[in-house]
Amino acid sequence: MSPQVVKCFPVVMALMFLVNPLQSALAQFEHLPYQLKYDKGQTIQPIFQGWSRNEDGSFDMHFGYLNRNYTDELNIPIGPDNFIDMAGLDNIQTQPTYFHTRNNRDIFTVNVPADFGDREIIWRLTSQGQTLEAIGWLQAEWEIDEYGGYTPDPEVLANHPPTLDIVSATSVRLPATLTLTASVTDDGLPEHRATRGEEEPRAVNEWNRTPLLTRPENALEIPTNVPHLQTNVRGTKMKPTPPRDRLSVSYMVWRGPANITAEPMFAEVVNGKSTTEITFSEPGEYQLRVQAFDGVKSSYETVSVNVLQD
Repeated sequence: MSPQVVKCFPVVMALMFLVNPLQSALAQFEHLPYQLKYDKGQTIQPIFQGWSRNEDGSFDMHFGYLNRNYTDELNIPIGPDNFIDMAGLDNIQTQPTYFHTRNNRDIFTVNVPADFGDREIIWRLTSQGQTLEAIGWLQAEWEIDEYGGYTPDPEVLANHPPTLDIVSATSVRLPATLTLTASVTDDGLPEHRATRGEEEPRAVNEWNRTPLLTRPENALEIPTNVPHLQTNVRGTKMKPTPPRDRLSVSYMVWRGPANITAEPMFAEVVNGKSTTEITFSEPGEYQLRVQAFDGVKSSYETVSVNVLQD
């Protein structure tokens, strides 16, 4: 090996050691936007969650969405920016128009006939100038089983969702608060803690609980650009969930120009009734999705509210 080559060799090796960290840093920088959290300005991704069979031979196609914003909630009316291609079926647009933050699973279903075959249902949603799609078809691996492929306890099999009844239409004038009363009947299953007694805590399927990672004591802090948000160790936004120890009713905006405030957020059913105070911030036509939850199963209704400007 010539003296010139020997002299150049350490220089080349040094450059290689410099380039590799630089490439690694650039690769991390390119993925940085996916690691950060954003209050607003991000898109909404419609999602096909899978399909399930009905007793009449038809199928239900299940859809949800991911609002990539941690704070901003968007109103996208039915139309070219929020449209479902029904694959030649009746053009029934059942999707929401008000999009709450973060991940919202199994929000609505589209029913298709038994002879749907290999056709596709496509939900197109335009936000922040980008059109994103969720495409659903009857792929065998995407079939959803209610009990996840295992045989549940007899009590679970015997349980039926509550029966929910609420007024179909009403109106309110700002800044008044609307009081909504829901009538709920239930079969008493699952047997709630209040009935069993506090000394008999409800059993939990440990194997079915989603594990959360625990950071080592000497680990670096997880970077976030929205420190005011409450998130778990995976960076997922913490959302209130209905109680599992009592029968309750809750409300959310399905379609409308702005969000609502519901007090209480989850109203307990007492003597077959629940009462909730709904406060609106903007006028317009609203559709509220009402959920009755017995701790395991839910039933849903929609109530229309015309909010008038004072």
